[in-house]
Amino acid sequence: MNRLPPLKALQAFRHAGECSSFKAAAEQLHVTQAAISQQIRSLEEHLEVRLFQRKTREVSLTAEGQALLSHISKAFRHIETGILELSKDPYPDQLTLSALPSFAARWLVPRLGFFQQHAEDINIRLTPSLGLASFDDKALDLAIRFGTGDYPGLESRLLLEDYLLPVCHPSLLDPNKPVRPQLSSMPMLIDQAPDVQFISAEVEEALGFSMERSKSKLYVSDANMLVEALLSAQGLAMMRFSLVYELLQRGQLVCPAAIAVKSAYSFFLVAPPAHFQREKIIRFEHWLREELQVIEAGWLAFSQQQNLQDL
Repeated sequence: MNRLPPLKALQAFRHAGECSSFKAAAEQLHVTQAAISQQIRSLEEHLEVRLFQRKTREVSLTAEGQALLSHISKAFRHIETGILELSKDPYPDQLTLSALPSFAARWLVPRLGFFQQHAEDINIRLTPSLGLASFDDKALDLAIRFGTGDYPGLESRLLLEDYLLPVCHPSLLDPNKPVRPQLSSMPMLIDQAPDVQFISAEVEEALGFSMERSKSKLYVSDANMLVEALLSAQGLAMMRFSLVYELLQRGQLVCPAAIAVKSAYSFFLVAPPAHFQREKIIRFEHWLREELQVIEAGWLAFSQQQNLQDL
């Protein structure tokens, strides 16, 4: 016999054999008892041998079943050991993290102290990076990426969706004059990130002018620098809400036009699948998701307060 039986059938047989119960095997594998029975029947047909004696309320292994169970149990334990070794954390007390410089500087770093108050046994190494982090050298535990979530060979978990909105310093606006003409005369501060480059014509129409025809433009590749330019009243920019929401709440920046557009990109937690089984990453992800709820709540409140038009 050259062709091996299906793995699902072997798994069902292992659990049923070790428990001497189809019902218990079904509970362990989160399937129905009928599914277990069908898998084992399929395995018996494949092997052309009877593996269980079926009685009214119980099952028991035949001699052939007992012989096979010994090999199958050892094989699955060997696989489980290999997976455990793969996911084993070489540095359980050190979390090495990669994140976008803007997200790291504006949001993550000011809050990491709160995490370490509850995780004093974990040291954090943070590497700000615009490029995609590589896990090839085994040193990196986790990355926070801003994109579509498509990273081949890695697991991506959605953290936060974001929105783009026009932002400027309040000193650039005269409350006694119409807003639109003032916006068209402001220098444009342009983030060269891909999600900002695809601003629709609807946004420009709502603003009242074309960004490309703006007289003066400043292009930056790091949104963190763009925030500094905004705070020094250098012009108008389309910004991610996640980076400026606290500045908007404090009145250090304002949204002069009640429009917003959902970003084509989102924040993702990214790592090899086995890394997500590490205790330190489980703890960090739980903390991170709780903290990010502040941004989500802030967006809901701000969009309602400003009566933002979602384009």
